[in-house]
Amino acid sequence: MAARRAFLVLGLAAMSLAACGPRTPKASAPDTLTVAATAIPHAQVLEFIKPKLAAEGLKIEVKVFNDYVQPNTQVAEKRIDVSYFETLPYLQSFNHDKGTNLVAIQGVHVEPIGAYSRRWTTIGEVPNGATVAIPNDASTEGRALILLAKNGVLTLRDPKNALSSLKDITGNPRNLKFKELEAPALPRVLDQVDLAVINTNYALDAKLNPGKDALIIEDKTSPYVNYLVGRPDNKDDPRVKKLAAALTSPEVKAFIEKTYGGAVIPAF
Repeated sequence: MAARRAFLVLGLAAMSLAACGPRTPKASAPDTLTVAATAIPHAQVLEFIKPKLAAEGLKIEVKVFNDYVQPNTQVAEKRIDVSYFETLPYLQSFNHDKGTNLVAIQGVHVEPIGAYSRRWTTIGEVPNGATVAIPNDASTEGRALILLAKNGVLTLRDPKNALSSLKDITGNPRNLKFKELEAPALPRVLDQVDLAVINTNYALDAKLNPGKDALIIEDKTSPYVNYLVGRPDNKDDPRVKKLAAALTSPEVKAFIEKTYGGAVIPAF
Protein backbone atom coordinates (compact mmCIF):
# COMPACT_ATOMS: atom_id res chain seq x y z
CA MET A 1 0.00 0.00 0.00
CA ALA A 2 2.85 2.38 0.93
CA ALA A 3 4.53 1.57 -2.37
CA ARG A 4 1.33 2.36 -4.21
CA ARG A 5 1.02 5.73 -2.42
CA ALA A 6 4.62 6.57 -3.28
CA PHE A 7 3.98 5.72 -6.92
CA LEU A 8 0.91 7.98 -6.98
CA VAL A 9 2.82 10.84 -5.35
CA LEU A 10 5.64 10.53 -7.87
CA GLY A 11 3.15 10.41 -10.71
CA LEU A 12 1.37 13.54 -9.52
CA ALA A 13 4.70 15.34 -9.07
CA ALA A 14 5.73 14.46 -12.61
CA MET A 15 2.43 15.75 -13.95
CA SER A 16 2.86 18.95 -11.96
CA LEU A 17 6.38 19.52 -13.31
CA ALA A 18 5.17 18.89 -16.85
CA ALA A 19 2.38 21.43 -16.40
CA CYS A 20 4.88 24.03 -15.15
CA GLY A 21 7.42 23.36 -17.91
CA PRO A 22 7.91 25.43 -21.09
CA ARG A 23 4.95 25.43 -23.44
CA THR A 24 5.24 24.55 -27.08
CA PRO A 25 4.74 27.69 -29.20
CA LYS A 26 1.35 27.95 -30.80
CA ALA A 27 1.18 26.99 -34.45
CA SER A 28 -0.03 30.51 -35.27
CA ALA A 29 3.08 32.16 -33.77
CA PRO A 30 4.97 34.03 -36.51
CA ASP A 31 8.30 32.77 -37.81
CA THR A 32 11.26 34.98 -37.00
CA LEU A 33 14.05 36.23 -39.24
CA THR A 34 17.06 38.16 -37.93
CA VAL A 35 18.47 40.86 -40.20
CA ALA A 36 21.78 42.74 -39.81
CA ALA A 37 21.60 46.32 -41.07
CA THR A 38 23.15 49.74 -40.72
CA ALA A 39 20.91 52.38 -39.15
CA ILE A 40 20.09 54.62 -42.12
CA PRO A 41 18.39 53.84 -44.43
CA HIS A 42 18.46 50.04 -44.08
CA ALA A 43 17.09 49.63 -40.56
CA GLN A 44 14.51 52.35 -41.24
CA VAL A 45 13.26 50.52 -44.32
CA LEU A 46 13.07 47.27 -42.35
CA GLU A 47 11.12 48.96 -39.56
CA PHE A 48 8.71 50.32 -42.16
CA ILE A 49 7.88 46.84 -43.51
CA LYS A 50 7.74 45.13 -40.10
CA PRO A 51 3.96 45.52 -39.64
CA LYS A 52 3.18 44.19 -43.11
CA LEU A 53 5.42 41.15 -42.62
CA ALA A 54 4.02 40.53 -39.15
CA ALA A 55 0.53 40.44 -40.64
CA GLU A 56 1.83 37.81 -43.07
CA GLY A 57 3.22 35.71 -40.22
CA LEU A 58 6.86 36.75 -40.35
CA LYS A 59 8.53 38.55 -37.44
CA ILE A 60 11.62 40.58 -38.29
CA GLU A 61 14.31 41.24 -35.68
CA VAL A 62 16.62 44.04 -36.84
CA LYS A 63 20.19 44.05 -35.50
CA VAL A 64 21.75 47.49 -36.11
CA PHE A 65 25.50 47.80 -36.73
CA ASN A 66 27.79 50.78 -37.26
CA ASP A 67 30.38 48.95 -39.33
CA TYR A 68 30.54 46.83 -42.47
CA VAL A 69 32.43 43.80 -41.12
CA GLN A 70 30.40 42.41 -38.22
CA PRO A 71 27.09 42.12 -40.10
CA ASN A 72 28.55 39.75 -42.68
CA THR A 73 30.69 37.97 -40.12
CA GLN A 74 27.66 37.14 -38.00
CA VAL A 75 25.64 36.01 -41.00
CA ALA A 76 28.49 33.74 -42.11
CA GLU A 77 28.69 32.31 -38.57
CA LYS A 78 24.90 31.70 -38.59
CA ARG A 79 24.35 34.02 -35.62
CA ILE A 80 22.17 36.20 -37.86
CA ASP A 81 20.10 35.03 -40.82
CA VAL A 82 20.67 37.72 -43.46
CA SER A 83 22.20 41.17 -43.91
CA TYR A 84 20.99 44.25 -45.75
CA PHE A 85 23.55 47.04 -46.16
CA GLU A 86 26.10 46.30 -48.88
CA THR A 87 26.95 46.59 -52.55
CA LEU A 88 27.95 43.68 -54.75
CA PRO A 89 31.61 44.79 -55.08
CA TYR A 90 31.85 44.99 -51.29
CA LEU A 91 30.31 41.53 -50.90
CA GLN A 92 32.72 40.06 -53.43
CA SER A 93 35.68 41.71 -51.72
CA PHE A 94 34.52 40.49 -48.30
CA ASN A 95 34.11 36.91 -49.51
CA HIS A 96 37.57 36.99 -51.07
CA ASP A 97 39.29 38.47 -48.02
CA LYS A 98 37.44 36.50 -45.34
CA GLY A 99 37.03 33.17 -47.10
CA THR A 100 33.24 33.29 -46.83
CA ASN A 101 30.66 32.40 -49.47
CA LEU A 102 27.80 34.80 -48.76
CA VAL A 103 25.40 35.32 -51.67
CA ALA A 104 23.46 38.28 -53.03
CA ILE A 105 19.73 37.59 -52.90
CA GLN A 106 17.93 40.77 -53.93
CA GLY A 107 18.96 44.26 -55.02
CA VAL A 108 16.96 46.95 -53.23
CA HIS A 109 18.32 50.46 -53.64
CA VAL A 110 21.25 52.69 -54.59
CA GLU A 111 22.85 55.19 -52.21
CA PRO A 112 24.88 57.55 -54.43
CA ILE A 113 28.24 58.19 -52.75
CA GLY A 114 29.33 61.82 -52.54
CA ALA A 115 32.24 64.10 -51.65
CA TYR A 116 31.67 66.68 -48.89
CA SER A 117 33.58 69.65 -47.51
CA ARG A 118 33.28 72.18 -44.68
CA ARG A 119 35.90 74.42 -46.28
CA TRP A 120 34.94 74.61 -49.94
CA THR A 121 31.65 75.03 -51.80
CA THR A 122 32.63 73.57 -55.20
CA ILE A 123 35.00 70.83 -56.27
CA GLY A 124 36.91 73.39 -58.33
CA GLU A 125 37.86 75.31 -55.18
CA VAL A 126 39.67 72.35 -53.62
CA PRO A 127 43.31 73.57 -53.71
CA ASN A 128 46.65 72.01 -54.55
CA GLY A 129 47.96 69.86 -51.72
CA ALA A 130 44.49 69.42 -50.21
CA THR A 131 43.81 66.48 -47.91
CA VAL A 132 41.09 64.07 -49.06
CA ALA A 133 39.65 61.40 -46.78
CA ILE A 134 38.30 58.25 -48.42
CA PRO A 135 36.92 54.91 -47.15
CA ASN A 136 39.60 52.29 -46.50
CA ASP A 137 37.73 49.11 -47.50
CA ALA A 138 38.75 47.96 -50.98
CA SER A 139 35.44 48.24 -52.81
CA THR A 140 34.38 51.59 -51.36
CA GLU A 141 37.84 53.08 -51.84
CA GLY A 142 37.61 52.13 -55.50
CA ARG A 143 34.17 53.67 -55.70
CA ALA A 144 35.43 56.93 -54.16
CA LEU A 145 38.37 57.13 -56.57
CA ILE A 146 36.09 56.46 -59.55
CA LEU A 147 33.85 59.34 -58.42
CA LEU A 148 36.85 61.68 -58.19
CA ALA A 149 38.15 60.52 -61.56
CA LYS A 150 34.77 60.96 -63.23
CA ASN A 151 34.74 64.57 -62.04
CA GLY A 152 38.23 65.37 -63.32
CA VAL A 153 39.97 65.48 -59.96
CA LEU A 154 42.39 62.66 -60.83
CA THR A 155 42.93 59.93 -63.41
CA LEU A 156 42.96 56.16 -62.91
CA ARG A 157 44.63 53.34 -64.78
CA ASP A 158 41.21 51.79 -65.34
CA PRO A 159 38.30 54.14 -64.52
CA LYS A 160 35.89 51.18 -64.46
CA ASN A 161 37.86 49.02 -62.02
CA ALA A 162 35.66 48.79 -58.92
CA LEU A 163 38.68 47.78 -56.82
CA SER A 164 40.96 50.64 -57.86
CA SER A 165 43.32 51.76 -55.09
CA LEU A 166 45.71 54.65 -54.55
CA LYS A 167 48.40 52.80 -56.49
CA ASP A 168 46.13 52.92 -59.56
CA ILE A 169 46.15 56.72 -59.68
CA THR A 170 48.01 57.75 -62.84
CA GLY A 171 47.35 61.47 -62.63
CA ASN A 172 47.06 63.72 -59.57
CA PRO A 173 47.39 67.28 -60.90
CA ARG A 174 46.49 68.92 -57.58
CA ASN A 175 48.92 66.78 -55.57
CA LEU A 176 46.12 65.69 -53.29
CA LYS A 177 47.04 63.89 -50.08
CA PHE A 178 44.80 60.94 -49.24
CA LYS A 179 43.75 59.64 -45.83
CA GLU A 180 42.25 56.15 -45.80
CA LEU A 181 39.80 55.81 -42.90
CA GLU A 182 37.05 53.47 -41.82
CA ALA A 183 33.80 54.55 -43.48
CA PRO A 184 31.89 55.37 -40.25
CA ALA A 185 34.64 57.80 -39.19
CA LEU A 186 34.51 59.96 -42.32
CA PRO A 187 31.75 62.39 -41.23
CA ARG A 188 33.65 63.00 -37.99
CA VAL A 189 36.78 64.22 -39.78
CA LEU A 190 35.06 66.70 -42.11
CA ASP A 191 36.40 69.62 -40.07
CA GLN A 192 39.94 68.26 -40.29
CA VAL A 193 40.24 67.67 -44.05
CA ASP A 194 39.50 69.54 -47.25
CA LEU A 195 37.28 66.85 -48.73
CA ALA A 196 35.79 63.56 -47.59
CA VAL A 197 34.07 60.95 -49.74
CA ILE A 198 31.27 59.56 -47.58
CA ASN A 199 28.80 56.71 -48.00
CA THR A 200 25.25 58.04 -48.06
CA ASN A 201 24.09 56.01 -45.06
CA TYR A 202 26.78 57.62 -42.89
CA ALA A 203 26.16 61.05 -44.47
CA LEU A 204 22.46 60.81 -43.58
CA ASP A 205 23.31 59.61 -40.08
CA ALA A 206 25.49 62.75 -39.68
CA LYS A 207 22.58 64.98 -40.79
CA LEU A 208 24.18 65.78 -44.14
CA ASN A 209 21.88 66.23 -47.13
CA PRO A 210 23.48 64.44 -50.10
CA GLY A 211 21.39 66.33 -52.63
CA LYS A 212 22.41 69.74 -51.25
CA ASP A 213 25.66 69.26 -49.35
CA ALA A 214 27.69 67.01 -51.65
CA LEU A 215 30.12 68.86 -53.92
CA ILE A 216 30.00 65.91 -56.33
CA ILE A 217 27.84 62.79 -56.17
CA GLU A 218 27.11 59.68 -58.21
CA ASP A 219 24.16 59.99 -60.56
CA LYS A 220 21.17 57.68 -60.89
CA THR A 221 23.09 55.31 -63.16
CA SER A 222 25.32 54.20 -60.27
CA PRO A 223 25.84 50.42 -60.42
CA TYR A 224 26.34 50.20 -56.65
CA VAL A 225 23.05 48.62 -55.65
CA ASN A 226 22.57 47.63 -51.99
CA TYR A 227 21.61 43.96 -51.62
CA LEU A 228 19.84 41.65 -49.23
CA VAL A 229 22.53 39.01 -48.56
CA GLY A 230 22.40 35.52 -47.11
CA ARG A 231 24.09 32.14 -47.25
CA PRO A 232 23.78 29.26 -49.76
CA ASP A 233 21.87 27.28 -47.13
CA ASN A 234 19.16 29.91 -46.55
CA LYS A 235 18.92 31.92 -49.79
CA ASP A 236 15.83 29.93 -50.82
CA ASP A 237 14.24 29.95 -47.36
CA PRO A 238 10.57 31.01 -47.72
CA ARG A 239 11.09 33.57 -44.93
CA VAL A 240 13.98 35.16 -46.83
CA LYS A 241 11.97 35.20 -50.05
CA LYS A 242 9.10 36.87 -48.23
CA LEU A 243 11.47 39.56 -46.94
CA ALA A 244 12.96 40.07 -50.42
CA ALA A 245 9.48 40.52 -51.89
CA ALA A 246 8.55 43.06 -49.22
CA LEU A 247 11.75 45.05 -49.78
CA THR A 248 10.91 45.43 -53.47
CA SER A 249 7.22 46.22 -53.04
CA PRO A 250 5.53 49.39 -54.38
CA GLU A 251 5.05 50.48 -50.76
CA VAL A 252 8.79 50.40 -50.08
CA LYS A 253 9.54 52.23 -53.33
CA ALA A 254 7.15 55.02 -52.32
CA PHE A 255 8.58 55.11 -48.79
CA ILE A 256 12.17 55.45 -50.06
CA GLU A 257 11.30 58.18 -52.56
CA LYS A 258 9.30 60.18 -50.01
CA THR A 259 11.65 59.74 -47.05
CA TYR A 260 15.06 60.31 -48.64
CA GLY A 261 14.33 62.78 -51.43
CA GLY A 262 16.76 61.29 -53.96
CA ALA A 263 19.54 60.47 -51.49
CA VAL A 264 18.40 56.85 -51.76
CA ILE A 265 17.10 55.53 -55.08
CA PRO A 266 14.99 52.36 -55.51
CA ALA A 267 16.71 49.83 -57.77
CA PHE A 268 13.60 47.91 -58.78
